[in-house]
Amino acid sequence: MPIFTDEAIYLRWAQIALHDSSWRFISLTDGKQPLFVWFAMVFMKFIQDPLVAGRLVSVLAGFFTLIGLWFLSLELFKNKKISFLSSILYIFFPFAQVYDRMALMDSMVGTFSVWALYFSILLVRKVRLDIAYTLGFIIGGGILTKSTNFFSIYLLPFTLLLFDFGKDNLRKRFTKWFILAFFSMVIAYGLYSILRLSPLFSMVTTKNATFIYPISEWINHPFTFFLGNLRGLTDWLISYLGIAYAALILISLIFVKKFFKGKVILLIYFILPFTSLALFGKVIFPRFIYFMSLFLLPLAAEGLNTVLVFSKKIIKDTKYHYVSSLLIILVVVSYSGLICYELTTNPKAAPIASSDSSQYLNNWSAGWSVNDTVSLLKQEISKGKVFVGTEGTFGLMPLSLELYLVDNKNITIKGYWPINEFPKEALAYAKKMPAYFIFYQPQHQVISSEFPLELIYEKRAGDSNYFYRMYKIIPKS
Repeated sequence: MPIFTDEAIYLRWAQIALHDSSWRFISLTDGKQPLFVWFAMVFMKFIQDPLVAGRLVSVLAGFFTLIGLWFLSLELFKNKKISFLSSILYIFFPFAQVYDRMALMDSMVGTFSVWALYFSILLVRKVRLDIAYTLGFIIGGGILTKSTNFFSIYLLPFTLLLFDFGKDNLRKRFTKWFILAFFSMVIAYGLYSILRLSPLFSMVTTKNATFIYPISEWINHPFTFFLGNLRGLTDWLISYLGIAYAALILISLIFVKKFFKGKVILLIYFILPFTSLALFGKVIFPRFIYFMSLFLLPLAAEGLNTVLVFSKKIIKDTKYHYVSSLLIILVVVSYSGLICYELTTNPKAAPIASSDSSQYLNNWSAGWSVNDTVSLLKQEISKGKVFVGTEGTFGLMPLSLELYLVDNKNITIKGYWPINEFPKEALAYAKKMPAYFIFYQPQHQVISSEFPLELIYEKRAGDSNYFYRMYKIIPKS
């Protein structure tokens, strides 16, 4: 998959923070919590390619999500077979296959959400101090990653559904749980308060308002956008779940009566954030529902286990049990596996949610030409000084070029916006050294004939109608 606009931004932040400790909170300039950037910064210290370094953070987060789902399923259903099935379904879950390979925050959001629910359930069942402070650190890490993880705090009281109200000393045990839960929240908010060390802390609230309607604004149109948002979110969810996963979830909910409370908890952790996003969402993307979709996988795993048990009853011959189980699992994951294969071999054609495909693969925001440009420029700067101008000052350009080339003293990279007329500064550079200019955004798909440019190469952005074009600047005499 090509580098995406937001990946270029986050990784450039990590690169700057790595080399200048005074910029460790650089993500707050855009209202984003810094934990993903900090992890990417550490990985960059040991891995040369910044894109690989950042994406490995998500790969590692995905691994811990895998383990977290195993333990969560075991705690809820007390069945190791369901735990392993939950992990298998996660491995082939197209939603995870997309976000566990991208240098975005959402994979870590999912990891912290799954582990937060697991320790929340442990806390309500065992009411122990060590569980409480572990939960506090997990939630704290989550809200230092993205504001979405505040749901781990908001939904914590619902885990009381699993509280044993039949045991003796009810008041004492409940009071102890309340104190420990409060202690967890104190730790989480204490970690979050680290952000107050930066004068840019208020930018988080400002950025959140870009995507979510504040109550004061929402109250004027409480349900105007609800149905539209709900329809879009549901379409994205179904496109990632597929028929097989959705059917297994329904089997678990309709045909299996055991572990009712645990299933209600999973549904609450999915439905309430999902509905809240539909109600308050101003600008929504599929990645916003990734973390909540993970809570459906243990349900699907229980549904799959039910199918396997049923097939075992039908097939009397023991030696065919394993074969039939394997075939059922293969059938269940076959379509998801095909999507995963397409993402690996031909991502432009992968049948993922159209919004994600458009953003990450088949739009001007997908950096299909970045590697070619970097290779070409490396050849040029090996001969001497070079100037590169880019359309835009923030985003895919110039940040993706800076990621790979900024440390070389032979290159000057400068972004320009808006470009109503060709930048005079770029023309001045062209008189001194080889100079290039990159256009890739929609408004400059047709370049003015008055611009002093000679096309070097162009490349289509995935399967879209947008083109990435690199020009050589022709100096005026």
